Amino acid sequence: MNTAVLEHISTFIPKENLYVEEPMNQRTTFRSGGNAELLVDIETEEQLVKLIRFLNKIEEDYFIIGNGSNLLIGDKGYRGVIIQIGSKMSKIELFGTNIVAGAGILLSQLASAAAKNCLTGLEFASGIPGTLGGAVVMNAGAYGGEMCQVVRRVRVLTFEGEILELDNNTMEFGYRNSVIRNKKFIVLEVELELKKGDQSLILSKMNELSSLRREKQPLEFPSAGSTFKRPEGHYAGKLIMEAGLGGFRIGDAQVSEKHCGFVINLGHATSSDLLALITTIQDRVYETSGVRLEMEVICLGDF
Repeated sequence: MNTAVLEHISTFIPKENLYVEEPMNQRTTFRSGGNAELLVDIETEEQLVKLIRFLNKIEEDYFIIGNGSNLLIGDKGYRGVIIQIGSKMSKIELFGTNIVAGAGILLSQLASAAAKNCLTGLEFASGIPGTLGGAVVMNAGAYGGEMCQVVRRVRVLTFEGEILELDNNTMEFGYRNSVIRNKKFIVLEVELELKKGDQSLILSKMNELSSLRREKQPLEFPSAGSTFKRPEGHYAGKLIMEAGLGGFRIGDAQVSEKHCGFVINLGHATSSDLLALITTIQDRVYETSGVRLEMEVICLGDF
């Protein structure tokens, strides 16, 4: 990273929040990948606005991450700036049955806060390992619930550094998609509209879904969650199993035997191993079913 660039950034972001050549295998749930040229841990909206405007001005590449739960970083890393919106931007406020929260809060924390205040509607999100911002961008969902069902308003930062407010209709939610993803906006804050509920029933539902996850998903291994989007009329895991790929591995990258829709890291998988396995799965499934699986995981950097 150019010294002058780094010095300028440090005039509005504390140096302890700047990480040069940061190992991304510690910042992603796949636990693989090389270094980011610079990682910036954002604390405030003001810092983020200044950073985005500056990086755009000097035409420096950057990428936004939350919990790194849907991301595969190349083994040679990422030459640019990784901007992490995480725990330092996770404030939460309650307004009746509505919750306003910062983009960096974990969905598990948000669901727990809703339950604590007897609010129902977020039970489905309690086990999704990402942040609120990332979940809104991709309209994350599980067990019949999706973010589009509870999002009322989203504050975003545009590429030009302007702040906009989008309502649910303007978000153009689709399956694992939204206008934010298409226009590359950055989520700052989200207002969720929930309903009053019985706390014991809310907690019971969360515990039920947690048990299902432990039973059905390979939570004991690093992964990025569901590797592929659900193909219309099919289930990715079933197609992969029918292609005879359950347990198939390349290096330490393996198709989970517990749930074939998950590619897991057995411990020392490289990102190249993981990507090679993902590509092999796509090719084999296409050969056996005629269905081309689309990755849900985002690939970034140099492989």
